[in-house]
Amino acid sequence: MQRPPDEHFSAWLDGELAPAEREAVDAWLRDHPEDAARLQLWAADRDALRARFGPVVDEPVPEALRDAVLQRPRPSFEWARAAMAAGLLIGGALVGAAVAWQVKPAGEALAQGRGGSTWTHRAAVAHAVYVPEVRHPVEVAVASPSADEQRAQEEHLARWLTKRLDMPVRLFDLRPHGFELVGGRLLPDATGPSAQLMYQNSAGQRVTLYLRRPEAGADTAFQFRREGDVSMFFWTEAGFGCALVGTLPRERLLTLAESVYKQSEEAPLMPQAKPVS
Repeated sequence: MQRPPDEHFSAWLDGELAPAEREAVDAWLRDHPEDAARLQLWAADRDALRARFGPVVDEPVPEALRDAVLQRPRPSFEWARAAMAAGLLIGGALVGAAVAWQVKPAGEALAQGRGGSTWTHRAAVAHAVYVPEVRHPVEVAVASPSADEQRAQEEHLARWLTKRLDMPVRLFDLRPHGFELVGGRLLPDATGPSAQLMYQNSAGQRVTLYLRRPEAGADTAFQFRREGDVSMFFWTEAGFGCALVGTLPRERLLTLAESVYKQSEEAPLMPQAKPVS
């Protein structure tokens, strides 16, 4: 089978391929996980752009930019300012989203020197992208009216993520702190896949847990940091890195992080499905 062109991959993501072409791309991705992972990166860039710049679409177009597009005559200094605005908007959006999901060795070393790492930035971006989602916050949802069905979904989610990450993935139980497991999804990381688990309380507040395989020699310290509007506690265990991300007060987030940390040191246990009343 001949590799589809990148244009077909892009159109596949946007749902713009004819049925026969889409089937060809589907078949290729099933047998070529490296291209499937690359498309996940593209999708992450797309979702990050929508989350960051979506509101701009509804804003009125600046007069200088509109005149530049319509080629209306304006003084030369205003032409330059309009061109700069257009270039910064388009170039900054595309380059910024791409940089957010790329990791270069020098950048990794610099971030490590500040007591964190770029994987925590990816955890923050993933949180910002998926937490606002109403219909599709996760790939695999676990909530079900039947306790047996819910447990089956939990077991499926844990097995799937364990297989894809090639490490044991636990579904941590945060119900004693008021947070139910919504579900999880697979995400791209710098050197392979990562996972995100999402939890929600009765007030609709959400926190996410970002899980990944750590690099050799990674710092194992339990640390706190802020990434824009979100906060996180992160650490590395023997076999996995973990970041709990949310907009809760620091003390509240710490309580949840400590619960996850303690559970990770125990034997891996599947959370019990909540009985149906």
